[in-house]
Amino acid sequence: MSRSGSPTTQIFCASTLYGAVTLAAAIDSDLFDEAGRRVLLVFNNTATPEISTPLDEMPGFAPLRDHFDEVLSWNEAIRPFHPGSWAPRPDDIPLFERYLRLLWDLGEDRVELVLESLQVAPALTVAQIFTGAPVDVYADGLMSYGPTRNKLDPLVGTRVRRLLHLDLIAGLTPMLLTEFDVPPVVVPTSAFLKAMGEVTASVEELPRVPEETALLLGQYLSALDILSPEEEEDLHVRMLEGAVAKGHRSVVFKPHPSAPARFSRALEAEAERLGVELTVLDVPVLAEVLFEKARPALVVGCFSTALFTASALYDLPAARIGTELLLQRLTPYQNSNRVPVVLADAVLPDLEGRRGEEALSVDTLNELIPALSYTLQPKIYPPLRPVAERYLSKHFGPRSRRYFRKKRLTALGLPGGIPGRLAFLPHNATARRVVRRARALKKSVQR
Repeated sequence: MSRSGSPTTQIFCASTLYGAVTLAAAIDSDLFDEAGRRVLLVFNNTATPEISTPLDEMPGFAPLRDHFDEVLSWNEAIRPFHPGSWAPRPDDIPLFERYLRLLWDLGEDRVELVLESLQVAPALTVAQIFTGAPVDVYADGLMSYGPTRNKLDPLVGTRVRRLLHLDLIAGLTPMLLTEFDVPPVVVPTSAFLKAMGEVTASVEELPRVPEETALLLGQYLSALDILSPEEEEDLHVRMLEGAVAKGHRSVVFKPHPSAPARFSRALEAEAERLGVELTVLDVPVLAEVLFEKARPALVVGCFSTALFTASALYDLPAARIGTELLLQRLTPYQNSNRVPVVLADAVLPDLEGRRGEEALSVDTLNELIPALSYTLQPKIYPPLRPVAERYLSKHFGPRSRRYFRKKRLTALGLPGGIPGRLAFLPHNATARRVVRRARALKKSVQR
């Protein structure tokens, strides 16, 4: 049944407070047409949503509620299933659309969707249920600069009209959804700062933060199986030591909400040894709230998006640490965190001040990221192969070697993979098998 001429309901989906602020900024900037009804659909996609705080109950959410006519819960709608793993069977999709229209009082409304992380559930599930709805995608972080991590069904991908994103790296073009020629649209920084200011003003329970403080951002990388808990503790200690080496005597550590308490205890012991005032922030607020309320003198982390909002949007000094180790540990090679880690390594200064770690120019980044995207998803972006060949022929060296794994380049027949003396071989599967066998034979002889 056609719904042309029916009222329009816009469904904005969010799983993080940062994402909800981005949506509020986009609405304030008139990036969406007027609608009869605007609904915020909250995803709680944590491992155990039953015992974690949903987005609409977090400190600072209250002023964001005013941007929407209603707030609904996806978890409640599909209970007892988990949002990250549940999807209806294809034959049941019409049934679930009717169910949701009844549950959310949508009637015959024309539905428009605004989604994050379209490649995976729950956003993908919502897009598949509302089969005819046009889709806008918004970026909740740095991953929009990287490729689409899964091959999208054209019935979903061709419905995407725009990619909304913050200008976290001026001049760098996002790669996400470019296989469908989706145009990127920048959410104005001024609107984001205004919405974040409203969130900050509503947060009252914050400890006193001394002036000239260094802010350390924890990410709980051991939960992602990137580092061991012991390695992550050591990384936090290096953050502290690096901040102290730069002259900071007051440090605030903002742990990941799910991180174990022992991470803080290891830092407390090191701070006492160094004679540094350490404050562990146990209030679950966005780092951007601290940027506004405390104006830290330095922000330190691994590859958190907050490092880029600090630098690009709040004009605060930011530094990264541990990216070289993380690039070695990310598995598989196609891990969607690879582009954010590469960007942190390529753009932000190294906390420990090693030589040869200067920021890459935006022109170089606009060559690097498409080349990297091809090696990550060659089947989705085959036209980028010449781009990857040009970049690797021109720039492959000591620093870029940690961005591209030699084994991956060899498998794809790209410069930097096949040894120079075998470069005359054609770029095909047979040639690559010969190279692998030759290497295996060489190793066996050397033994």
